[in-house]
Parts: sequence; structure tokens; C-alpha cells
Amino acid sequence: MALRIYNTLTGKKEEFIPLHGNKVGMYVCGVTVYDLCHIGHARSTIVFDVIYRYLRYRGYEVTFVRNFTDIDDKIIRRAQMEGLDCKAIAEKYIEEFRIDMGRIGLESPTVEPRATEHISEMIQLVSTLVEKGYAYQRNGDVFFSVEKFKDYGKLSKRNLEEMQAGARVEVDEKKDNPLDFALWKASKPGEPFWESPWGKGRPGWHIECSVMSQKYLGETFDIHGGGKDLIFPHHENEIAQSEAATGKPFVRYWIHNGFVNINREKMSKSLGNILTLKELFKDWQPEVLRLFILSHHYRSPVDFSFDSLSEARSRLDRFYGTLNSIQEELKKPVIPKTLSRTGEGQAKASAVIDECRRTIDSFKAKFEEAMDDDFNTAQALGYFHDLQRNLNGLLDVSMGHPTEEMMSMLKQGLQHFSRMGWIFGLFQQDPETYLKELKKEGLKRLGLSEEEILRLIEERNRARKEKNWKKADEIRAHLLSKGVLLEDTPSGTHWKIK
Repeated sequence: MALRIYNTLTGKKEEFIPLHGNKVGMYVCGVTVYDLCHIGHARSTIVFDVIYRYLRYRGYEVTFVRNFTDIDDKIIRRAQMEGLDCKAIAEKYIEEFRIDMGRIGLESPTVEPRATEHISEMIQLVSTLVEKGYAYQRNGDVFFSVEKFKDYGKLSKRNLEEMQAGARVEVDEKKDNPLDFALWKASKPGEPFWESPWGKGRPGWHIECSVMSQKYLGETFDIHGGGKDLIFPHHENEIAQSEAATGKPFVRYWIHNGFVNINREKMSKSLGNILTLKELFKDWQPEVLRLFILSHHYRSPVDFSFDSLSEARSRLDRFYGTLNSIQEELKKPVIPKTLSRTGEGQAKASAVIDECRRTIDSFKAKFEEAMDDDFNTAQALGYFHDLQRNLNGLLDVSMGHPTEEMMSMLKQGLQHFSRMGWIFGLFQQDPETYLKELKKEGLKRLGLSEEEILRLIEERNRARKEKNWKKADEIRAHLLSKGVLLEDTPSGTHWKIK
């Protein structure tokens, strides 16, 4: 099956055919570095990290560009508020971004350009637009005339006349049209500036992405991504200024991820429901957030709550529990053939083994089919759950005595989790280490010690030997009330946090 991508520009899924054979150029709008990253940033970066990984898995040679906006009105206001210069603010929050995204486990882009490193190219592009009659100067500001670009609104599916009629844009007497947008801004006292043909000033927000994307990917490139909130006006304006300047199509496939809602309300600073990653990571593993985000199709809205995050953590714990059990099983001696069973037991074991084999053999194709259908991570994760369920069934049938066939199937299952899990940035930790850390976190949360739990388990084991079932049940119930589950297995009693 060919890879198909939903293209915001055309409003439909299209077969992905790169412009230059096996080489793919992808640009994703990065952050404006004036504050800490929140879960909305995490969703966008995780989505495009997975797309980047999957394209490489499919054999494409990807040049991935993700920028930093390091000069902007918000950065200037934050610098004034903190009594620092804009460069210091930008450096501070670029470093914070890298710390947060490093914890999430993002692959590094090919290039991470900064706006302030490309001022001369921005001035050149603005000059071209002025020369071609698409832009005009007013007292040191330069504006793009949207009426001059006949295709304005084609990405957001907006009609220019309707936009003008319903415009709620702050009145600016320097503009010919309220919808015209700034390419270059005259500097105000105390603001950073660069020399230009129009006087001292700085670039508008939209111009930087046109310049940086085309510098590293060419005048026309394959994929441009970002959140849905960027479709209008940012990406619409990028198209207008880029295509007006070059006379060529700007981007072939536009990809936009959906919003994050907090308890069913859109996340926004005005509502005061912004959740930063630093706050989140105090109590939650970053991999839990990845699993939660990827459990939804990237174009769908995500309703975030701590209950839903808790569900994701439970699923991740179970995944690692299965992977740890497989690793333990693979350490055991192999028996040459299936254990002898009779009647119904043999039939059940054979059915479990056959189903597991079919699941393992078909997993890669099903995973790729889901991902080829517009990067459907939610469906692909469903196949991971099917694989986990069948591997657990195989472990039950094995009963600690795996045959060569079972060993082979368990190894294949692990390989699927490792290789396809890498595409999602999941299941890459050592399972035993993960579960040990999980227990530590749980004990800390419950205010218990491992020594106390082991002492009670030993006391319960003595009671069971003495056939004192009442006492044994009381100990189990006591631990359960504390949030500790006991599991009796052929290899002994194991415990885990509820």
C-alpha cells in the first residue's frame, strides 16, 4: 500500500510522491522562545517526530527543518518584564525547550535554524516582494497586499471578500487593507533592530518561515507541518509571500495536528489552563505522555485529563510487564517439542499458538497499513495491543517450559515491539529497569517500603504452609488496601502497585 497523507490544501488524502525521488524535505513550525513548553507543544512535536521516524523507516532520505522564532513581540515583552535582553530570553527558553523535548525522546531535526540568523535573507525576500508590487512601505513598515495575491485563502478555504467584511483586525491607518500583514516592522525605542532599506526594524513573524524553509529545502518542497491554529493566518501568509516572490508552488503537502483540550476546554492562557511539561514530568513519565498522544489520530482533537493520562500509564505498565515476562521466559531452557497434553488442554494450547503465530506474522503488514493511511497511530497501537494479548496467551501456554517454536515466536514479538516501537518512541527502555522504577515510584506514592512488603509476603507464605488460610487472606487484603497487588505464580509470589 502506498503512503497516503491528508493534505490540508486539497482537503483530501493523497498518495505521497516526493518531489525529488527518494529525498523528502519537511519543515515544521517550531516554538517562539519566550516561555516554557506545554502539552500543546508536546503534541505537535511528538506527531511530527513520529512522521519523521516513519518516513525514514519507509526508506526516505529526510531533511527535517524545525525553526526557533527568537525575535517577536512576545519575546520583547518577556525581556522587558524580566529585565533581560531578547537574546538572553531566547537562549534561556531554547535551552528549556531542549531539556523538555530531550525527556520526551525526540529525534533531532536535520537543521534547527533561528530567525535572527537569517535577517539578510528576509530583507532580500521583502525587497523582492516590494519590487514585484506585492508589498508596500509605510513609515518604515512594509506590508504584504493580500488583494494582489489572487489565491489568498486557498489553504484555509476562506474567501477574501468575506474575510474583509467580517474582519476584526486592529485598525492600522498605515495599511491599505486591514488584512494586509507585516513583512517588516519599524523598531520602537528600546527594541532590538537591524538596518534595512526601510530603516531600522525587525522582521514580521510570517516572513521568517518562508525564508528558512526555502533556504534549506528549496523554493518548492514536500511537507510543511504545524498545529491547526497556524493554518490561518500564519501558513496562509507563508503561501502568499512565498508564491508571490517565486511564482512557484510553495508546499506540496500541508499537515496539521489537532488541538489539545484540557478537561474538554480548549487550552489557552486566557483560561489559565496551560499545563507545562515541567509540571507534568514531576509526576508522570514522558513515555506515558507519548502513548497518550499517539492513542489519538493526529488530526483529531485530544481531550486531556489526568484520568486519561492514568489510563495511558496503566497500559504502558502492562506493555512493559509483558516484555519483561518474555525476557524472563527466553532465559529458560528450551524443550524440544510441545509438552504432552491431552484432550481439551492440547486443543486449547494449539489454538493459542496458532493465533499467536498469525498475529506475529501479520503484525508488520498491518502496522504499515495503518501508518500508510495518513499516519494512523491510534490504529497501529491497536495492533500492538493485539500482539501483547497473544504473547501473554503464549506465555500462559508455555507454563515456564518453552519449546523452540515458542522461543522463536517470543523473539519475533520482542523484535516487533523494538523496531516498530522505535517509530513511536515507545518500548525502548529495559523492561526490568522500567518495572523497578515503577515500583519505586509507587512505593513513594503509597508511603511504603519494599522491605515491609517482602516481610508481609514471607509471613503470608508461612501462614499458607501452615494452612492458616484466614491469616493469609488477611495479609493479602491488608496489602491490597494499601494499593499492593499480590500474584501467586509457580515461581513464587510477586507484587505490584495497583
